[in-house]
Amino acid sequence: MSIRNLDPQVVWKNFYELTQIPRPSKHEELAVEYMYNWGKSHGLETIKDEVGNIIMRKPATPGCENMKGVILQGHIDMVPQKNSDTVHDFLKDPIQTWIDGDWVRAKGTTLGADNGLGLAMAMAVLESDDIKHGPVELLCTVDEETGMTGAMALKPGLLNGDILINLDSETEGELYIGCAGGLDASAHDTYVPAPCDKSWECWKLEVKGFKGGHSGMDIVLYRGNANKIAARILYALMTYADVKLGDLDGGTLRNAIPREAFATVYIPSDKVEQAKEIFEKFTAAIKMKHAGTDPDSIFTLKPCECVECESCMCVPDADALRYLRAILACPDSVKRMSNEIAGLVESSNNLAMVKIADGEFSVKTLMRSSVEISKYVLSQKFEAVFSLAGIETTFTGGYSGWAPNPDSTILTTMKRVYKDLYGKEPAVMAIHAGLECGILSGAYPHWDMISCGPTLLSPHSPDERANIPSVAKCWEFLKAVLENIPVK
Repeated sequence: MSIRNLDPQVVWKNFYELTQIPRPSKHEELAVEYMYNWGKSHGLETIKDEVGNIIMRKPATPGCENMKGVILQGHIDMVPQKNSDTVHDFLKDPIQTWIDGDWVRAKGTTLGADNGLGLAMAMAVLESDDIKHGPVELLCTVDEETGMTGAMALKPGLLNGDILINLDSETEGELYIGCAGGLDASAHDTYVPAPCDKSWECWKLEVKGFKGGHSGMDIVLYRGNANKIAARILYALMTYADVKLGDLDGGTLRNAIPREAFATVYIPSDKVEQAKEIFEKFTAAIKMKHAGTDPDSIFTLKPCECVECESCMCVPDADALRYLRAILACPDSVKRMSNEIAGLVESSNNLAMVKIADGEFSVKTLMRSSVEISKYVLSQKFEAVFSLAGIETTFTGGYSGWAPNPDSTILTTMKRVYKDLYGKEPAVMAIHAGLECGILSGAYPHWDMISCGPTLLSPHSPDERANIPSVAKCWEFLKAVLENIPVK
């Protein structure tokens, strides 16, 4: 069965079309063109701004002209993550979806339901002729996942509405009224590669099978960070078995908890058995520690099949040790929980990408915090760790969080509508992730904003899946909300 035939078809057919169009962050050109042409083909006023954001407008249905204008908002791009054994080119290949009971998944890659399903719902509103609503606009932003470029570049005066409903949160039955801000932190250094001794044996270290996930939504689950774990193993091998580091490569995106890391090491022939024993000892302890969060973790240390090992280079011991120590000391995972909202992460850092190869060392992380000073303190810790190791740091891409407004009019409306539909009030939440609302309010400070969406699990990982019943429920809720928007 194709996902196009799922209920409600008006939503799922739009999502299916989006899965067929490559749209990884910073490479959304085809999807931007598709959305622009889709709006035009449906007779909607459609605008593309300077950075590629798409805006569509649909007039109010008869009798609803006095309702406040609503902007439905989502982002076009998706996180491109795949398993190492999956053959997929995110710049060319469509996402291959399949139905697993009550869930829609992708084959070995991210699904792109974050935020494709939100866009699909908004598109369904714009093409439907049986929904009562006031003036509706759709704002489709670009590059949300790797810098929120579209939201930051949005100019005042392009949109007319008073209420923004962001469709990018990921638990049905929850309404979000606040989110964390973010900051990209990077570290960089250079070293002079040293030739390997011909008597050393070349081995490959693999750390795989960790769940990873969204560095905001899933950070509180304390899943294993493949970069930290690989560094821990490598440090033990260097310390206790005189192993030499050839290279290290882990993680692919700042906003995805790293699931895999790979390294090349060189082992003196008389230390191979000792290295294997140390590897088994440390990996057994790591598996035990993460048995509850990452039960499928895999560790391998095996001889390299490279035929050119005699010409290989390694990282000088002094450099390798200071790099590994810096990685081990780098702040990672949850740093502080909120005092105001039970269960909410206040501050975190995701040690997202590590690369040591060809004379270059680099680390890239994404810091999040709902408290601006806490984000600054976390950046100081990051800078201190790497400066003590003689490594340069830079900070870019900072954005502010979205402060909750418990007196929001649209919040009151949506709580009432949800209770009327389902007999209970929705949960009102803040989220430890970067929604675009806080940035958009800079250009449109008068907007009354809220976020909702269907249930997604493990976004930003190949385990990403969308709950089918929640999509139908969220769709009915969205339609009812539009019919109950307050008048001007």
